[in-house]
Amino acid sequence: MPFTVPLPRRPLDGGLAGWYENEFGWATVAGPPVQLVTGLRFDVLDLPAPAGRGVLRRLGPATGPVALLGRRMLVLVAAGSAEELPGLLDWLEWGGIALDLAVLGADGRMPAPLPPGWCGSGTPGGAVWLRAPAPGREVESSLPALRSAPWGGADAPSLVRLVAAAAAECHRLRLLSARTGGPAAQQLSPQRFASS
Repeated sequence: MPFTVPLPRRPLDGGLAGWYENEFGWATVAGPPVQLVTGLRFDVLDLPAPAGRGVLRRLGPATGPVALLGRRMLVLVAAGSAEELPGLLDWLEWGGIALDLAVLGADGRMPAPLPPGWCGSGTPGGAVWLRAPAPGREVESSLPALRSAPWGGADAPSLVRLVAAAAAECHRLRLLSARTGGPAAQQLSPQRFASS
């Protein structure tokens, strides 16, 4: 029986960064781990994974690409959304309420998840896509955005609906955790984001 040598695998660092740059035009920072630069083509809404699961149940596919990083869920939103979040939370009457909700905008970084179907596990504990962006399709116009924003497409999901659902789910998780003495109860004073 002849001995066969498997084809070489793409190196994760150069290959992964190249994949995001070539398929989507997204800026990357070399790793390990390779990181995606936020604030240029997209921003990221960062919330606890249990709250994120509630948001996904509420909104279904109207969220766009979503990644999981440990206990955090990362939801891609239209570029510029990071600047809108404090005012949006105030408008939705969540201002002044400590929420475990953060946003990555200009000059932020997100660990690059392995694309679907790639071999290997990437960085241990690294990000994975729950809903991956589709290569060959323009991603930015499908990201949640304010309807009046120039970067959101006509069919883009509503950033207002996404933020309202995320704030409600983060608050619900915090109340449940406080009642049961869970990890969020121990984090009631520090907060990842609070509007002023």
